[in-house]
Amino acid sequence: MTDAAPNASRAPAILGPGRWLQLALGVAAMMAISSPQYVWALFVQPMRAELAVSLSALQVTIAIFSICQCGLGPLHGFLAQRFSSRAFALAGGVLVGLSWVSSAYVQSLPLLYVSYGVLSGVGTGMIYVVVLELMSKWFPDRRGFAIGMAAGSYGFGAILTTFPIASAIQASGYRQALLVYGLVIGAVCIAAALGFRRPPAGAAPPVRAEQAAAEAARSYSPRQMLKTPMFWLLFVMMSMISTGGLMVISQIGAFAADFGITPEVTVLGLAALPLALTVDRAANGVTRPFFGWVSDHIGRENTMVLAFTLEGAAILLLLQFGTNPLLFVLLTGLVFFGWGEIFSLFPSLQADLFGPRWAANNFGFLLIATAVGSILGGPLAALLYERTGSWPAVFMIVAAMDFLTALLAWFVLKPMRRRMAALPV
Repeated sequence: MTDAAPNASRAPAILGPGRWLQLALGVAAMMAISSPQYVWALFVQPMRAELAVSLSALQVTIAIFSICQCGLGPLHGFLAQRFSSRAFALAGGVLVGLSWVSSAYVQSLPLLYVSYGVLSGVGTGMIYVVVLELMSKWFPDRRGFAIGMAAGSYGFGAILTTFPIASAIQASGYRQALLVYGLVIGAVCIAAALGFRRPPAGAAPPVRAEQAAAEAARSYSPRQMLKTPMFWLLFVMMSMISTGGLMVISQIGAFAADFGITPEVTVLGLAALPLALTVDRAANGVTRPFFGWVSDHIGRENTMVLAFTLEGAAILLLLQFGTNPLLFVLLTGLVFFGWGEIFSLFPSLQADLFGPRWAANNFGFLLIATAVGSILGGPLAALLYERTGSWPAVFMIVAAMDFLTALLAWFVLKPMRRRMAALPV
C-alpha cells in the first residue's frame, strides 16, 4: 500500500531558476563537510605517534564518524523533515566546526572518539541528508545529475584542503591544522546553510509523463518502504559496495607505507600520498555527476554493473601494481572513480522507487548501509591486516564484494524492479 502524494491531480507550478542557486549552495556545503572523512588519512600517522595507540584502535574513530554520519541517518531524516532545511543545516555546520576545534585539544583516544567521531559524524550527516533531500525535490527531472553534483561535491571537496592540511601538519602539527581548518569548514557550512530553502508546495519542473505519474501514484513512507524486499536488497548491495572505498579512505595511509609509498616518495615532483589523495578526491567527485547523468540515460542498474565491476578490477590492480608510485596515484584514483557514484546512484534509485515525498527519511535508512561498510572497511579491515601481517586478504575480499554487488544489480535488482513497477498502486 502506498500513500498518494499531495496535490497529485493538480497541475503543479513550474520551478524557476532559483533551483540552480540551491544546487550551488548545496555544492558549497558538501565540499565543506568532505574534509573530516577524506583527509582523515593525513591525521592517522601523527595521531598514532602522539597518542601511542594501535592502528585498529585509532581507526575506530572513523568508524564512529561513519556510524554517526550514516547510522543515525533515520534520525537525521526524521528531524530534517520537521525543521526548516536552513535551521537543520546550520546546526550541522556548527557541530562540524566544533568537532575539529575540540579535537585539536584532546589528549586521549576516548575523547577523540567523541570529538572527531561523534560530533563531526552527526554534523556532516545532518548537512548531507538536507542537501540530498533538497536536490531530490528541486530536480525531479534531473535527479541523477543533481544528486550526483551534490554528492560529487562531497567527494571532491577535499581537493581544496588536502595539500594545505598536509603542509600545515608538517609545519605546525596536526593539532594546529585541526584548529585552523575547523574554523574555516564551520564558517563555510554556516554561510551556505543560510540560503537553503525547500521548493514551494506543489512546484515542479516539466518531467516525463511516466515519471510524473509514477511519483504521483507511489510515495512510500519509511514504514512502508521498510516492508519491501527491494529496500533490503538495496541495503545489502550498498553495504557491500561501500566497504571497498571506505577501506581505501581509512587505510590508505597505512597500506601506502607497506607499499613503499613513504613521505619522501614523489610523483612529478609532488609527495605521492597527498597527490594520490588529491587525485582520489577529483575522481570521487567527477564520478558522481558523471554516472548520475549516465544512469538518467541508460538506467540505474546498467550503470551499477559498469561502475561496480570497474571498482573491483581497480582494487585488484592496486594490489598488484601499487608499489609503483605513479601507478599507486593513478589506481587509487580509478578505485574512487568506480566507487564514489554509489552516492548518486543509490539515492536516485531510491527516490525513483519510493517517491520524493519522504526522501530525507527514506534516504536516512539507506545511509545506515554506509555505516556498515565503514565498520567492515575500517577497524575490521585493519584488524585483518594486523592478524595476517599483509594486505592481500583485505583487498581480495573487497574486490569479491564489488563483483558480487555488480551481479546482484543485473540478475536480482533489475528483474525485481520490473516486477515492482508492475504492481497495482
